[in-house]
Amino acid sequence: MVTFDRTDQSVFGRWWWTVDRWQLAALGALILIGTVLITAASPPVAERIGISDTFYFVERHLMMLVPSLAIMGAVSMLSPRGVRRVALAVFLVSVALVFATLVVGVEIKGARRWIHIPGLSIQPSEFVKPAFAVVAAWLFSLSHTSPGFPGWLVSMALYGLTVAGLILQPDLGMTFVVSAVWFSQFFLAGLNIMLVAILGALGVAGLIGAYYTLPHVQSRIDRFLDPASGDTYQVSRSLEAFANGGLLGTGPGQGTVKFSLPDSHADFIFAVAGEEMGLLFCLFIVAIFAFIVLRGFARVFNDTNYFIMLATAGLLIQFGLQAAINMGSALHLMPTKGMTLPFISYGGSSLLALGFGMGMVLALTRKRFGPAV
Repeated sequence: MVTFDRTDQSVFGRWWWTVDRWQLAALGALILIGTVLITAASPPVAERIGISDTFYFVERHLMMLVPSLAIMGAVSMLSPRGVRRVALAVFLVSVALVFATLVVGVEIKGARRWIHIPGLSIQPSEFVKPAFAVVAAWLFSLSHTSPGFPGWLVSMALYGLTVAGLILQPDLGMTFVVSAVWFSQFFLAGLNIMLVAILGALGVAGLIGAYYTLPHVQSRIDRFLDPASGDTYQVSRSLEAFANGGLLGTGPGQGTVKFSLPDSHADFIFAVAGEEMGLLFCLFIVAIFAFIVLRGFARVFNDTNYFIMLATAGLLIQFGLQAAINMGSALHLMPTKGMTLPFISYGGSSLLALGFGMGMVLALTRKRFGPAV
């Protein structure tokens, strides 16, 4: 076992004694739970769609987990200035790729969100989420530190560009998450409250407009409000899984919902956890997500650096909101949305983007002795 003395001044030594090891442990627990659940849920999916290797999704998940952890570790060693620079570069590239999907992207279920390259499919919008949260925080902070620089105006322009690309795909769920994070940062930055209210009203108007102009959005909301109005097969099977699991579950590998639920390894993996592990285990998963978010807020809200506070808050809100949307959809507490459960659901682009996002959280919440740069 490798150990580091407190006087160790190597890169790894300084990182070990300044990083939040409790958050590292919580993230490790999520990754372990995800590996177990993917192993339990994905083989029936592979068989159902005709893949000869029943552990295809397990192998792919583990293969993408390695670079995700490498990215998280490397990014967590950056200084705040390094985080800003990397986030800006990733944002510019990922936004360009979001618009590229409209031309060269592969259409799946009426949406163009993926770019296929040999051996890999990439969903650029997954990388937009964490990168934009940091870029927006930097611009908002410049409004305080450099009064002559219109940071909030530049941030609004980049927000409009980002949302335009996401809506054209279309991807309303991703648009909602990006918007919720940006509005939260706008509010935390202490900018004009009337402008915040106007933007909030525009956001509500946008959701209403999406309901009347996008048929798939209208269908999902209608099925949520009135299950008899359309196909609710996946949600119905998900709720049955939670009912079958009860308090302690049927036991690892003993569930049946994974044999009939098409997205049991991805969007509805929480239902597999509910059936096989039970209510108590699901509450444990919720507690881990809550711990990561609240622990991050506790460490950063005493920081006097505006950028660090806003960037970390944005990344944590995004992480917690994504988890809440996935679990809420599985429990029929909100309309369904194809969004992964962080570090637990299957999804290569999601894993890489989550590694990048949480690496920035770990970097920004590290202990510092002196002014942050």
